Amino acid sequence: MQAAPAAAAAGENPYGLVPALQQGGIIAISVFAILVLMSIFSFYILFTKLMQQQKIISQGRKVRSSFWNSPNLRDAATKLESKSAYRAIVDDALLAQDQHGKLTDPIDQHDWMGNSLARSQGAISARLGEGLAFLATVGSTAPFIGLFGTVVGIYRALIKIGASGQASIDAVAGPVGEALIMTALGLVVAVPAVLAYNWLVRRNKSIMEDLAAFTNDLHGYLMSNGAVKPRLDGGTPKGGTPTRAATAPSEPVRTPTPAK
Repeated sequence: MQAAPAAAAAGENPYGLVPALQQGGIIAISVFAILVLMSIFSFYILFTKLMQQQKIISQGRKVRSSFWNSPNLRDAATKLESKSAYRAIVDDALLAQDQHGKLTDPIDQHDWMGNSLARSQGAISARLGEGLAFLATVGSTAPFIGLFGTVVGIYRALIKIGASGQASIDAVAGPVGEALIMTALGLVVAVPAVLAYNWLVRRNKSIMEDLAAFTNDLHGYLMSNGAVKPRLDGGTPKGGTPTRAATAPSEPVRTPTPAK
């Protein structure tokens, strides 16, 4: 009479993920749900930040290929995408140049332009860093959340041992399996988050170095009234990045008004 139910149950895995969560109750299900949500948001941030970074990298290639070949800065700005990081720096530079002549308390144009460009560059850096704090938080807390589920599973196993009076496999396999699953899940969530965080931070650093170089070139262009700007050689070295030639004169952005 008991052989049939035993044979029917033999085709199922009583120690899988779903049975473990069902045995763990609300605590196990809550821990599992939290870890799954953390993983989903981590991958969402990873893919969105990669798209954002790749867009800025592509804009940097356009700047190196055609931006500095324009006759003046305002015409060069029209070649950039309206919401691009490089366009934002150029627009802020032009705005700062216009505002400098309206200041009632005179300040050196070099300092005024440098501060304006630094503020624009800082705003871009802040946008690039959005979401990275969440990845760092997931990477540091996910193992402990999984450990909490592990502790609860071991506690339930001990209760079953105490209730049955013997440490049989049937009594502890479910809770111990649940505990191990929570430990593994915490690591599965944490490791990709840490790797993604380090990778994105490294890419952000490289992007900001390119933006800083562009900002410095733009600063020199404006302070020389367009007489100094980087000119890219036609050839490309083995590294793949065009080299900068000596500065060359170009049409100024604005002709200064002679003093009367």
